[in-house]
Order: sequence, then C-alpha cells, then structure tokens
Amino acid sequence: MALFKPKTLVGLDIGSHSVKIVELKHHKKSYELKNFGIVQLPPEAIVDGVIMDSSIVAEAIRNLYANLKIKNRNVATSVAGHSLIVKKIQLPMMTETELEEQIQWEAGQYIPFEIEDVNLDFQILGPSAADPNNMEVLLVAVKKDIINDYTAVLSEAGLSVQVIDVDAFAMENLFSVSYPELMDRTVVLIDIGAGIMNINILRSGVSAFTRDITLGGSNFTEEIQKELGVSYDEAEALKLGGTSDQASTEDVTRILSGMIDNMVLEIQRSLDFFGAASSEEEVFGIFLAGGACNLPGLAEALEERQGAPVKIIRAFKEITYSHRRFDPDYLEAMGPVAVVAAGLALRRTDER
Repeated sequence: MALFKPKTLVGLDIGSHSVKIVELKHHKKSYELKNFGIVQLPPEAIVDGVIMDSSIVAEAIRNLYANLKIKNRNVATSVAGHSLIVKKIQLPMMTETELEEQIQWEAGQYIPFEIEDVNLDFQILGPSAADPNNMEVLLVAVKKDIINDYTAVLSEAGLSVQVIDVDAFAMENLFSVSYPELMDRTVVLIDIGAGIMNINILRSGVSAFTRDITLGGSNFTEEIQKELGVSYDEAEALKLGGTSDQASTEDVTRILSGMIDNMVLEIQRSLDFFGAASSEEEVFGIFLAGGACNLPGLAEALEERQGAPVKIIRAFKEITYSHRRFDPDYLEAMGPVAVVAAGLALRRTDER
C-alpha cells in the first residue's frame, strides 16, 4: 500500500459515444477546474455499457490524457446499463459490520445474476418508515466481467482505478454541490447519454428509485438513418439541426417528435412506478444532463407531461475556473455532457 495516496481523483466518464475527463482542485469549501476534455468514440466501441473494442477505447483515453497533460494517474470511473442492478431493500435492523457479513446471502434474493458473478456494495439509508424494526438499504450489484473490462481498459491506458461508481450516483454527487438548497426536496435526475438513459429520484438527498433504460441519443440518430436512408454521420447532423438535400426539415421533425414521445413515456413509467410505491407524490423539479438532453422539444414535452419544471444541469455551475484557460461559452455548452465526469472528480481516495 502506498504511504502517500493522492487525495483527489480524476473523473473519467466512459460513455457509448465519448470519453469525458474532469480534473478538479479541491479547496476547503469549493472546487476549481484544472482540466476538462472530451474525445469521441467510434460507433459500436461501447454498447449498453459493455466495452466491445478495448484497444480503441484505451487509445482514446491515453491520447486525451496526454493532450491534457494530466499527471494524476488515479481515476474514478462509473458504470451503467443492464449489467448493473440498484435496488432499495428492507432488512432487519443490524450494524454495518453485521450486514457486511450477511450481504451476499441477502442480495441473492434481489438480483437476477449468480451471486458469485457480481461485485456487491451497499449503503444503509436509515430506519424503515413502514417498520421501525427494519432498515432501508441501497443495494448495488455489478457484474464482475464489466468491472474487470473497465479496470483492464484503464490499466491499458496507463491509469489506476481507485473508485468504480454508478453513473446515477456520480450525477447525484454533482447535483448536491450545484443545488444544495434543493437537497430537502424530491427531485428527478435524468442523464440521457448516447446509449443509456438513467433516472434517479432523490428524496431529501437520498436515492429513492433508480432505473437504467437502453435508450439514448444514438437511437434518435439510427431512427433518422433508417427512415430517411442517409448515412449515420448525416443522420447525426440532421438530429442536431443540420440540413440535407436528401431530407426535409418536416421529416426530421416528425421522426424526432415520435422518438421524444417514446422517451417521455419511458420516463413517465418510471415516475408512475415510483409514485405507486411511495407516499411522496409531488416532484419539485426534473433535472436533465447528458449529451442528448438538449434534443429539440424534449424539455418542453417532459414539462408539459409532468407538470414540474425541467432544467438542464450545468456541470461547472458551482465550480470556479480560469477564464484565461477555459472558454466560458464552451464550458456552458459542454456542461450537461460533463456532469458524470465532474461528479466523479468530486470523489476522494479517503471516501468509501
């Protein structure tokens, strides 16, 4: 074990479409941006949170690290997708030590994987409101092969993984710094990436419901590609508001509108499920992040459907930075994309 461990970690978000890196300087009561960068990945390099081409991903990370001249090789990264299970469960009251001894047996009842195939973690949330003899526990299970794949690709890139978090919790971490005044409310955090959308409902600063859905910005691109018979790159440009001789604006709007309706419906199902299982009905606000959160009409459709205000999270809202080193307009534009990486960069080696 190293005698002097670095206190801060570099946040590294490996998404289906791109890799994002955030490095922060931790002050006593604030954070300062040291480095931020993003590099695109080719389609199919990562699918549903599973690394399909490790050499391409490792090279992209290595090049980005070199371009940013980051010296700290200790990173925090995160996972999402179907290889991850997050459940809130009720267990008889016990100490953390007792639960550590029993967690494998308890978890076997709640996860659809073989227990020997997963890494387990948990957080005791507190006494159960329904039964004072029970406690609420947040259970997290991740398939070992996913953990091994992420660790291997980062090792290949010359980095040392200190923390493997969950995308939804990294976003939650950033939200607590950006909106401390809302930590006593019920809010919905939605990260819409290229391949995965995760939904995390926070009640008084504690995760009350999480769900990962295989739906993201790439699905919109693929639908435009299929419907209009254009290339993937042309479809991506059309999705982002570009024009083409092969497609009318009306056709693109129609396709996007149908896909947005599907996405809003998926979000509605999750909120309905949470509402049915909870006495807490009023959602104070919905906060969006991720590369696909700015899809035209999405925020408006969601706000109309839910009746709650919808806002876009900016990763650098409460993080200071040098205006000489960083372009404020660029950071503002990239803020939603950098949320998970920034949340990871808030982590320290002395935290669980």
